[in-house]
Amino acid sequence: MSTTAPSPSPSPPQPAVLIPSLPDNVALNCLARIPRWHHTRLSVVSKPIRSLLSSPLYFTTRSLLNCTQTLLYLAVRLPHHRNSSTWFALYQNPNPNPNPNSTAINTASNNLLVPVPPIPEPSIGSAYAVLGSKIYVIGGSINDVPSSHVWILDCRFHTWELGPSMRVGREFAAAGVVDGKIYVMGGCVVDSWARATHWTEVFDPIAGRWEAVPSPVEIREKWMHASAVVGGRIYAMADRGGVVYDPREKVWEGVGSEMDLGWRGRACVVDGVLYCYDYLGKIRGFDVVKDVWKELKGVDKGLPKFLCGATMANVGGRLVVVWEAKGGGNGNRNGNGNVKGKEIEIWCAEIEVAEKEGGDLWGEIHWSEKVLLVPSGSSIVHCVAVSL
Repeated sequence: MSTTAPSPSPSPPQPAVLIPSLPDNVALNCLARIPRWHHTRLSVVSKPIRSLLSSPLYFTTRSLLNCTQTLLYLAVRLPHHRNSSTWFALYQNPNPNPNPNSTAINTASNNLLVPVPPIPEPSIGSAYAVLGSKIYVIGGSINDVPSSHVWILDCRFHTWELGPSMRVGREFAAAGVVDGKIYVMGGCVVDSWARATHWTEVFDPIAGRWEAVPSPVEIREKWMHASAVVGGRIYAMADRGGVVYDPREKVWEGVGSEMDLGWRGRACVVDGVLYCYDYLGKIRGFDVVKDVWKELKGVDKGLPKFLCGATMANVGGRLVVVWEAKGGGNGNRNGNGNVKGKEIEIWCAEIEVAEKEGGDLWGEIHWSEKVLLVPSGSSIVHCVAVSL
């Protein structure tokens, strides 16, 4: 009786290798050190590398190796989507090309603006906060109704998820992060016990819920036009005056008249100094200890006379300013642009700021360039910095 020899079983598939001839742990160590600027090209090298770049292991390794980068995330509202913001991430070139004709770097290849998927539920007048690698978009008006929803953008994977809702709906509220918790205040009409009790709320990401924070009756303004955290204290600017809350001491105070009169629009904090753009066309910094505003000197030649729609963020210890200019114009010089005004340029500049001997604030522009061209009628909504 003849027997047929069994056919050999197929060989098990070989595990994917990140870099041939290198152990995966060594390859991971190498790849984790590569700046985000190169990730778009790196992702097409191989499927294993592309999969790695969007894995939690990759971002954990970057953090352990102290190789994280602070990136700017920018929200822009387009004219045909008035209720929605289009998000972008700005990847900076680690080896920028200087322009020999300028003291600032000004070439189109220095930055890469990467689109981010749109938020699932568009709103107007949201507050923003950053915890770790996530951006929290808090409240806002949906069909003219203040929302209690909180949408979270995980900047590692550029995915949105719906977070725990606040106790009350808000629009144009103030928000700040202290000791790993998000505090939000205002943006609601205090016409019920629930809204009065929850005029201020705090979100603990570990507990995963919002809780009420007691607040005095006399400080409960409805609208907040700006907020910032300085020295662990949350400064919130309202329609009339502003308030300061110290979460550690649980103490409320009023904002001094000097800060109140000088704070215009969105602001950020660099090295304990609060920077904003005033109605005279100047970037100024406020020293909360000395209670005085100071003009940022040294940037007049590298920035336009007026920064339309200016907003700013602390990106890796440097002041990054974003503004609008009419399309076709020399946005980094005069900002006047094309008289036809059919397009709007979004410009961005990175400035190293420092307090010199004598107390003056000086800035040095490291680069300034157009990063985006959008239709006329568009506007900058907000920008935040995230470490990845």
